[in-house]
Amino acid sequence: MAERRYGEAPPKTDVTIAGADWYGRQIERERHENTLFADLDMSEAQTLGAVFHECTFRRARFNASSHQASAFVNCTFVSCRFFDSQFTECKLVGSMFDACDFDQMQVSGGDWSFTGLPGAVLGRAVFKGTRLREADLTGAFCKGGTMRDVDLSGAWLHAADFTACDLRGSDLSAIDPANVHLKDAIITIDQTIAIAEALGLDVRLK
Repeated sequence: MAERRYGEAPPKTDVTIAGADWYGRQIERERHENTLFADLDMSEAQTLGAVFHECTFRRARFNASSHQASAFVNCTFVSCRFFDSQFTECKLVGSMFDACDFDQMQVSGGDWSFTGLPGAVLGRAVFKGTRLREADLTGAFCKGGTMRDVDLSGAWLHAADFTACDLRGSDLSAIDPANVHLKDAIITIDQTIAIAEALGLDVRLK
């Protein structure tokens, strides 16, 4: 399992729910804490204002699910599938993802600060207007993906691959061009200047 930042241990769970079938379920303002969900099927489910605090999800299926203003705070996701899932204005601060599938996942707004996504394959995922401050994207594979207007300040980006990734409007202050792949990435003029300065160039407009 991928380690959390600074080697922190995952939160302990007190309750186990195994093999639950939440397919297509409407989940409004429910709260779950320190719960282990094993083999949960949340495909096509919809959450609104739900809170999962320090929970662990193992082999959970979130396929085609949608989440509005819900929170998965300091949770752990292991071998979970998020195919075609949607997260709108959700809070996932401090959550850790290990060996998960993010194919066609769409994230709009929300706060994903301090999340752990080391080595995550995000090339077919879309993040727009999302806060990913100090997120761990070490070795993340974002080739061809979309991260528009994303706050990546303080993020861990060593060896991340942003080849052909749409990064327009995102905060790239944490990017070290010497150890991040940026070939064919889509950026704006302002971002070009910021990257040039990160390379130690003396940028002058005239």
